Amino acid sequence: MDYQRDEHRVHLIIYHLIWCPKRRKKVLVGDVAKDLKAMIETKCEEHGWQVLNLAIAPDHVHLFVRTFPTNDAAFVVNQCKGSTSRLLRQKYPELCKLPSLWTSSYFASTAGNVSQEMIQKYIEKQKGI
Repeated sequence: MDYQRDEHRVHLIIYHLIWCPKRRKKVLVGDVAKDLKAMIETKCEEHGWQVLNLAIAPDHVHLFVRTFPTNDAAFVVNQCKGSTSRLLRQKYPELCKLPSLWTSSYFASTAGNVSQEMIQKYIEKQKGI
């Protein structure tokens, strides 16, 4: 993975992010999962973030994403969770049975060149769940 260069910076910012539906309900299946994947990819594209891997299990989301130094992990998660919650709950009324779609918690880890391959393998194994 190469460093990104722009006007005043040289950087390599990669996050491994995980978040879950409220009460760890297994609601991320079928069309919900497909729409969620498209929504997250669109949101990342809007911000100029590169999705390196995105895995959606029935009860959690793994996002491996390359961002900019000005975007902290909390901002990335907030952007992905906020818009998807609203749009999915509008499209799929059964999701409104939960008090909110997402829990307020999430897991965040930084990843560099050394651990990128390991994280990719981990996410691929999770897809089998």
